[in-house]
Amino acid sequence: MSGGAPADLRSWAGTDVSVADIERALADRRLADMNDGVPDLRTSVMTHLAWVPEEWVEAAMHTLEGLAERHPSRTILLLAEPDADAGLDAEVSVERFTMPGLEQQVSTEVIELRLRGDRAGAPASIVEPLLLHDLPVFIRWRGLPDFDGEPFRQLVGVVDRLIVDSTEWPDLPAPYRRLAEFFDRVAASDIAWARTERWRRQLATLWPSIADLSSVRVVGTAAQAQLLVGWLRSRLGRPEIALEHEPDDRLRGVEVDGEPAPFPPGDPPHPSELLSDELDRFGRDRIYEEAVRAAAR
Repeated sequence: MSGGAPADLRSWAGTDVSVADIERALADRRLADMNDGVPDLRTSVMTHLAWVPEEWVEAAMHTLEGLAERHPSRTILLLAEPDADAGLDAEVSVERFTMPGLEQQVSTEVIELRLRGDRAGAPASIVEPLLLHDLPVFIRWRGLPDFDGEPFRQLVGVVDRLIVDSTEWPDLPAPYRRLAEFFDRVAASDIAWARTERWRRQLATLWPSIADLSSVRVVGTAAQAQLLVGWLRSRLGRPEIALEHEPDDRLRGVEVDGEPAPFPPGDPPHPSELLSDELDRFGRDRIYEEAVRAAAR
């Protein structure tokens, strides 16, 4: 859906709450909507989790703007504060949209949870009762996951899809080796990989002249450079392809064996569009997985 406008926002907040308190708050918000005389269409298509360390809160909120209309969902933001006193704080809001051609309004739910102290180490027990029954569950993990930590391992066990952005990760390509260990446990996708799509399509048009490619130079982020060379290594069956990387905040150019590749058409997508596109994917991306493994060789 598109073209709607927020009609109204109903919210509730509590400190040191229980999961039952949160469930009651959600039920009360829905009951209030019914008493308005124009019941909402609760058209959630998923539960969307987001694990958001403190330094990523602002970026996460910016990315989530504009998702509600395309992906009506129950969004649960998990803000971990492991050094704080133990407890659970919550904010619940229901946003209503007036959609063209509909008398009823569409509502989406946002639950912001602050997991304090030891609650930050056991998120699955808090999240599971709040998942929407029989709908897919996605998690957007901001920053580099602690692959050995309980929060990551627990949440990977309750979701259908893990969405990362390896642009946010230091010390690449080493973290790709750890990510690859989870490919058989959860379908994974990477927003950094999505940002290379235009260039992958363009480079594919150079076949068969790149069949014997020996080196590639990428001007872009470390993630884009590593994923592009990993893709070329895996697709061409040439693990020896060398990478030269010139850091930049976006993918600005690719050279193959010293020759500049033609610049692909189109504009880079907005961050919320990238996340929205990933929320439309449900199965494993085997080509991405092979690229990750080849990048981490």
